[in-house]
Amino acid sequence: MVRVRHGHVHRHLAAQPLSSRRALIALLCIAWLGGCGTSPAPPAPRDPGVGRVDPASIVTVGSALPAGYEVAALDGPISAAALIGFGPGWAADPPRCAALADPAPAAPGARGLSASGPGGTVFVAAAPVPAPPDPGLIAGCPTWTMTFVHTSATVTQSPPPVIEGAQTLAWRAPATTVVEAGSRTDSNATAAFAFLDGHVAFAVLVTDPGSAEPPLDDRVVAELLADTVAALRGSAAAGE
Repeated sequence: MVRVRHGHVHRHLAAQPLSSRRALIALLCIAWLGGCGTSPAPPAPRDPGVGRVDPASIVTVGSALPAGYEVAALDGPISAAALIGFGPGWAADPPRCAALADPAPAAPGARGLSASGPGGTVFVAAAPVPAPPDPGLIAGCPTWTMTFVHTSATVTQSPPPVIEGAQTLAWRAPATTVVEAGSRTDSNATAAFAFLDGHVAFAVLVTDPGSAEPPLDDRVVAELLADTVAALRGSAAAGE
């Protein structure tokens, strides 16, 4: 705070010409205001659709999983490829497309949920990831194959869901497993991914086309991905 002794200033001003007195008064006002300081500017409003990602909050997505399904928690590395039946050592052709099938296969900080029922098995998960896939890689892999022991699949990209502030990717993969006796098992997998703030969130649905029960609709994948992203961001859509 700048202190001003009024008596001294009054005598000094009286001895000055009018123009000088006005200038001095202006300077004293500026000094006084500067000494008081100014209030800091209020923080910029935060976009409600964007927030800090917290993988642990994925547990709140449990309420969005199909009713009546058996729900279990998933911890540690969660491989999207493993969820559809492709274990360690699986291969992609072209090899570069493997990153689109399994963006975070070994992230120890991954968290997720699974839900199994008559219409199939659904998974939701989130994991740290260094960076989203390069747009050139996405454009260069409209389709690719995956193989693992007796299982093979042809993967085809599909229109991804739109999620504000996130790069998204989606694909479908009908798979076939042929065992030594020649018997064959088919499955259909649908997956969608959202890359945001150093993490990837994904939802996967695996159904059995030979089941007598009607399968879950593929739309559940996009809906669960949106719910997962909202939960990870801690938004009101996840129940805050």
